[in-house]
Amino acid sequence: MLSIAPPPTIYLHSGATDMRKSFDGLSGLIRGSFGGDPADGNLFLFVNKRRDRLKALWWDGDGFVLWYKRLERGTFETVPARSGEARVRIDSTQLAMILGGVHLETARRRKRYQRALV
Repeated sequence: MLSIAPPPTIYLHSGATDMRKSFDGLSGLIRGSFGGDPADGNLFLFVNKRRDRLKALWWDGDGFVLWYKRLERGTFETVPARSGEARVRIDSTQLAMILGGVHLETARRRKRYQRALV
């Protein structure tokens, strides 16, 4: 498992994101939609329209880091934004639950792919 120091703030983009975007495209979304600085040390999360892919962009002090996860089955849960907001602030526990496939309200597992044991 990859372990990093917890970022000061984690933001989830409220709208669907084109997953063809990479470092520069996602940085542009952060500047435009969020009105923020992608190099401020915060972690920014983006989910596609089908919610089966998630990208995370983070500035580690001397460059950008991009993580990408594609689900074989199931979807990522998203946190609803208030009307008109482009981002939702979440904490590290919510992030772990989203990545782990746990429903945020009921703490029950969401349907995910599991490899058959041979």
